[in-house]
Amino acid sequence: MKNLYIALSFVMASASLSAQNKDTQKADKLFNQYEYVDAADEYLKLVDKGKADGYVYKQLSDTYYNMFNTAEAAKWYAKATETTQDAETYFRYAQMLKANGKYEEANKQMKKFASLAPNDQRAKTFNENPNYIPKLLDKEKLFDVKSSDVSSDKSDFGAVLYDNTLYFTSARNGARKNYGWNEEPFLDIYQADYNADGTITNARTVSELNTPRHDGPVTITGDGNTIYFSGDSFREKSFERDKKNNLKLGRNNLFKATKEGDKWTNITSLPFNSKEYSTSNPSISRDGKTLYFSSDMPGSLGGVDVWKVAVNADGTFGTPENLGKKVNSEGNESFPFISDDNTTLYFASNGKQGFGGLDIFKVDLSKGTEASNVGKPVNTEKDDFAFSFNKAKNIGFLSTNRNGNDDIFIVNPICGVGVQTLVTDAKTGKPLANASVAIVDDKKNVISTEKTNAKGEVSYRVECNKDYTVQVSREGYESNTFPVAKNPGGDVNVTAALQPIETIVKENEVTLNSIFFEFDKSNVTREGAFELDKLVQVLKNNPTMVILVKAHTDNRGSDVYNLNLSDRRAKSTVQYIISKGIPKARISGKGFGETAPKVDCKEACTEEQHAQNRRSEFLIVK
Repeated sequence: MKNLYIALSFVMASASLSAQNKDTQKADKLFNQYEYVDAADEYLKLVDKGKADGYVYKQLSDTYYNMFNTAEAAKWYAKATETTQDAETYFRYAQMLKANGKYEEANKQMKKFASLAPNDQRAKTFNENPNYIPKLLDKEKLFDVKSSDVSSDKSDFGAVLYDNTLYFTSARNGARKNYGWNEEPFLDIYQADYNADGTITNARTVSELNTPRHDGPVTITGDGNTIYFSGDSFREKSFERDKKNNLKLGRNNLFKATKEGDKWTNITSLPFNSKEYSTSNPSISRDGKTLYFSSDMPGSLGGVDVWKVAVNADGTFGTPENLGKKVNSEGNESFPFISDDNTTLYFASNGKQGFGGLDIFKVDLSKGTEASNVGKPVNTEKDDFAFSFNKAKNIGFLSTNRNGNDDIFIVNPICGVGVQTLVTDAKTGKPLANASVAIVDDKKNVISTEKTNAKGEVSYRVECNKDYTVQVSREGYESNTFPVAKNPGGDVNVTAALQPIETIVKENEVTLNSIFFEFDKSNVTREGAFELDKLVQVLKNNPTMVILVKAHTDNRGSDVYNLNLSDRRAKSTVQYIISKGIPKARISGKGFGETAPKVDCKEACTEEQHAQNRRSEFLIVK
């Protein structure tokens, strides 16, 4: 049923592409009336009679597409594309194939789409990254999802939680006339009680907002006094006449109401509604100053786009603004939801790279970054849309047809910390691009390693309430580590200022942080390698320099054993340096055992003192 809110512009346009004739007249009329169930039956009769051609197959495909019957849509798109079709048909075919997990075949159809529409941003994005699915699958899991008891056997979607009341849209009222799109009842606005134990009970209609036609979804201002909602334009007797098919064609419109007691009153149509285009799926910022919505109004990049409009203090509205290419595409973007802090916008798209059908994306409006796919398990190969999140209750809601019907799922965030690292030159303060940044947990496991972008930035997400370390290195600079303390959630900013490499070269030695070895071992640890990379850079910068590595042990074990152990450590260190491309004639090593301790603590050494004595030193021989 959500396709009602994203596909009307295409449906009406598709009739104008026609190769209609008297055989298709009945089916086409049903199609144009959005009576897709009956339209499919009529097109199938033409197939059975041998009267189907490329036009019939395309109409049949689009019929199933609009009902999101992905298997049947893919089947008939395959027949339709045996004859030449427009670019959008190949794109839709690819979407349906992805929705059935057939990614390789979907890519073949996307290549055909891209060849027919090379300037389409969807084509450009595909050509730049055709095999993007593995990356999406590797994305960090941000949420857990589970089904909710509020769903029925009919379409339920668009859930938003305000205080302890859950508002949603549903077709569950079986006593009313069915809508021919999918033979379900018309949509109504509902509310239910959200209880302290997390259960959702007592679902009932918001009768004063509903009409005999479609109504919902809704959004409510932070003070709870104003509601915005989608509704059928027939509410205002606004429609276009299709004389050829003897139809009255309505639109989705946006309406506003205010609260008096327990009821919503003073229902008014928003001034930018029109019978020429649809406006729907509103989301109001918590301060009530900005309304986000979806529309196919003039200026849209694709079929349906996400827009915003200023809500002035006197209740008037500004001029609607398209959110541009970082949010919108030549496909459909709809169901916007603005976060409580007015920075993160969630929306559904079938025009950006996803798993198939509609996927949930998010964009940080405060930073102007590109929108990113939220990943699994929020997104699937089916339609996933109408994401909302209540920060106070720390719970979200998602609409999806992954089980075959539009249902409402509960979304629980996985506690995470965003670590935003900025790498700079310690002397000039300038950001350093292409620096290597690794984030390491408290057990010294490397979580991930990335390169900084042109602004010297790199971001990670890690688990809450754990200690981490950021290890940063870059050619020409002294490597360093920066602690990330335990955090209960949110974002942490780390500024990693690196010193130019020449600061560690002294008159007779290269001074590194101690290259510690584990007890009774001689292999170079990750921390040791991190420091030795500085020495590698020094040797590359000074091509005539020759180094002697002096390795030492603590005083546990016999003198002979410690001498042999330190010699192995020296050789291990030398081998590491040689493995980085330094000629072996420029570095040698020797073990000194326990003969030259850094801390002369005899038999009463602490573990820390023993560790300090297990070290390597780097003398400049030449």
